[in-house]
Amino acid sequence: MALRIADPDVSAHRNNNLAQTDPEVAFIIRKEETRQEQNLELIASENITSKAVREAVSSVMTDKYAEGYPGKRYYGGCEHMDEVETLAQERVKALYGATWANVQPHSGATANMAVYFTFLEPGDKLMAMNLSHGGHLTHGSPVNFTGKMYEIIPYGVREDDERIDYDEVDRLAREHKPKMIVCGATSYPREIDYARFRAAADSVGAILMCDMAHPSGLIAAGEFPNPVPHCHVVTSTTHKTLRGPRGGMVLSQDEELGKKIDKTVFPGIQGGPLMHQIAGKAVCFHEAAQPAFRAYQRRVRENADALSAALVAEGFRVVSGGTDCHLVLVDLRPFGLTGKVAEKVLDEVGITTNKNTIPFDPEKPFIASGLRLGTPAVTTRGMKQGEMSVIASLIARALRSHEDESALSAIRKEVRELTEQFPVHEI
Repeated sequence: MALRIADPDVSAHRNNNLAQTDPEVAFIIRKEETRQEQNLELIASENITSKAVREAVSSVMTDKYAEGYPGKRYYGGCEHMDEVETLAQERVKALYGATWANVQPHSGATANMAVYFTFLEPGDKLMAMNLSHGGHLTHGSPVNFTGKMYEIIPYGVREDDERIDYDEVDRLAREHKPKMIVCGATSYPREIDYARFRAAADSVGAILMCDMAHPSGLIAAGEFPNPVPHCHVVTSTTHKTLRGPRGGMVLSQDEELGKKIDKTVFPGIQGGPLMHQIAGKAVCFHEAAQPAFRAYQRRVRENADALSAALVAEGFRVVSGGTDCHLVLVDLRPFGLTGKVAEKVLDEVGITTNKNTIPFDPEKPFIASGLRLGTPAVTTRGMKQGEMSVIASLIARALRSHEDESALSAIRKEVRELTEQFPVHEI
């Protein structure tokens, strides 16, 4: 007869002993909290999790080894791990209309790795978006395992409008007959025609994988096209627009393909899953199903559009002329600056961004001619379209005055005054 554990007292709590146990780490964390409070976070791949997600991630679920999958573990005492992982799977499937899900990948990169390792052999042809046009490291960078293991066939955007050249996609697919085609990007601000990609893949018998890491929150809220009905496999992170804990996931409408990927994730490339992260993912998926989340994603998109328009009014050139999602890619050449310089200047005034290549960029990636800006985190703070105009003005003034310490000091003060109106950790 199994020992019955009494229902836990959910009102019980323990004091935070970190400051007494390790004041050095506590101090570093406190400094990061202050940085988040005082800075405008405009990195498109970052967001601010809810207190509920953070509670789940810092829970006792971190203590348990749970190699395997629900009902098939290699350790005893996993009944509650089974419950939370199954809950996460069911919630994420409902969110995106999938029939199979794996929520164990530790990151988006390992989610992608699991798919590649399932369907590709070393030397196989992998067709994916050119990194300098918006693709991701795991889509074929020569310094990444994908660029080392596979023959990469890059497609890109047209030079005239900076949108995906679907005719080129069709032509390259017919010419090279890749075993897999990847759609999805890390710095492409426009909607993606997944049906067109599927047609290209089907024409040569290729697997179509979508990496939806960036717009996954928008997709969950119906604010961006859903790739799940069109792609054989879809991967994502859970910490960008989805606003969950750091981690990855894989989805499909084909359970047989899913079973193969399950075996690659474990025991193929990972050992014990991070059950505290999976608990946080379950909370995140629950939050993403709520009306408030849909309203939030609508504001993210509206804010990105407003930021784009305000930047254009300030004299910037916005890549592709605007945005359909949460990010804006800015060409800095009209300001005579590189992305590396602009990122540093903006960081000095409390505006956090990242340098980014633009299509047909003459600079190397570490220098870059552009900035990638995103609205998820500032929208989580409660900022709206009016604040986007203020932010665009602050950015423009800082870059125009990048050698004037007095002007930068005044801008830094204005940034601080703005962030004080929208506290982070009272959310």
